[in-house]
Parts: sequence; C-alpha cells; structure tokens
Amino acid sequence: VVGSSIARSTHAGSYTHAGPEIGVASTKAFTAQVTILTLMALMIGHQKGTLTTSRYRQLINELDRIPEKIEIVLDSISEKVKYLSEVFKDSSNFLYLGRGYNFPVALEGALKLKEISYIHAEGYPAAEMKHGPIALIDEEMPVVVLATNQSAYDKITSNIQEVVARKGRVIAITTVGDSAIKEIAEFVIEIPETEEPFTPLLSTIPLQLLSYHIAVLRGCNVDQPRNLAKSVTVE
Repeated sequence: VVGSSIARSTHAGSYTHAGPEIGVASTKAFTAQVTILTLMALMIGHQKGTLTTSRYRQLINELDRIPEKIEIVLDSISEKVKYLSEVFKDSSNFLYLGRGYNFPVALEGALKLKEISYIHAEGYPAAEMKHGPIALIDEEMPVVVLATNQSAYDKITSNIQEVVARKGRVIAITTVGDSAIKEIAEFVIEIPETEEPFTPLLSTIPLQLLSYHIAVLRGCNVDQPRNLAKSVTVE
C-alpha cells in the first residue's frame, strides 16, 4: 500500500494499488499480492526467454480476463457456499488438500477458517496425504480438495477417491464441466477454466466465502476475530 510502513522501510517494492486492507483476515491483500507475484514471474520469464513473446501476451490477455471470471464465480457459487456452510458449521476439524499452484490455496483456505470461525483446519499438499493426514479422515472430517489442476488431474482425482473410500466428506473445487469428479465427490463447487498459473485467483474465492459464511453462522465477529490484530508489532 502506498505510504505504508513497509513501503517506507524497504529499498524496493511493487504497489498492489488495491487500496487499504480493512479486514483483519486480509482476503483482498492475498488476491492482490498473488496477482503482483504472478505478474512479476511472467515478466521475468519473458525477459529471460523462458516465455516466448506470443505466450507471454497470451497469458497477459488471460490475466486481463480474471476480474470478469471472478464476477462469474461470485454470481454462480453464492447459494452453494451458503448451503455448505449450513452443513459443516458445527464441524470440529477441516482438511484442505491441493497440488502445485493449489497447495498455497489450501493453506489460505485453512488459515481463513481458523482465523474467523475458530475451527481447527489444516492445509496439506495432496501428494503427502498418505504421510499423516490420511489417518485423520473419517465420516466426521470435511475434506476440501482443490481439483482444478490440469497438470495433476489424475493424481488429485485419485486423492479424492482415497478420501471417499475412508468415508471422508469431500468438497471439491473443480472447473466448469468436470463430470468425472462430480461422480465421486459428495459436494462440488465449479469455477471457470483459466490458465493454470491463474487458477489460485479463482479457487481461493470459494474457500474465503466458505470461511465467512461458517463464521457468521457460528456467531463469530468476522471483522474483529478474537486475539487477532490488523498489524503485528511484536515478534
């Protein structure tokens, strides 16, 4: 943010130009910063020759379409997310799984649920599910799986099957038109298809909304979560 203490203290930086972040949970800041980091990666890739000029322009054009696709997500999933919030508002634990670009999204989803609804949640790389988290899965465990990965689709589908086999309740975030995962997951939330590097900008939204609606149903103050502050001034 222009004029912030971080901007004044650092030697270089990139402004998000998204305005001040009022919410303690920093949902806007997350999306804005992911966008900036993605742009930086694209520009560096182009300068290094990793991305051809035509591919670079193709990706930039798709990034320009992301705001429109975010509007589609907000319009299309609202009622579904409210319903899922009613179903899972009394859960004691959540597990979030993602691969590749979607692993940080799993971490963000788990963090937001912890911060504003006070439900224990853990984000984990789906590839590591068998190295611990699978022991937690039973009929009482909601498992949010980010299943939009084009590059790891078969593997993430296999993860969902393993969760279902252990009676876990799967909430799958998929791309529109994915019929295969609809057949195995108990609940599905669809988002528009986009270039894989931009998937987090869309797949984060259902998770943030789920956290918000669950928190409201549990009577939590989403604007002022307990024990949290907008700025952390001590280590």
